[in-house]
Amino acid sequence: MKKIEKLENEVLRLNRDDLAAFRNWFIQFDSDKWDREIEEDALKGKFDKLSKEAIAAHNAGMAKQL
Repeated sequence: MKKIEKLENEVLRLNRDDLAAFRNWFIQFDSDKWDREIEEDALKGKFDKLSKEAIAAHNAGMAKQL
């Protein structure tokens, strides 16, 4: 049995309270992981081109108030 299948079976066995606790933990875990990935990408300069384009568009009067 693959690891993911074992995890799925374990999750299926959780009672309501434990499932809620797991869900809350996983949401925080996933959010933190996403934040770290975005930060690492930013430090590597992966957003530099996009930010320069956005600033240029703003300076050219192409931005609109939200």
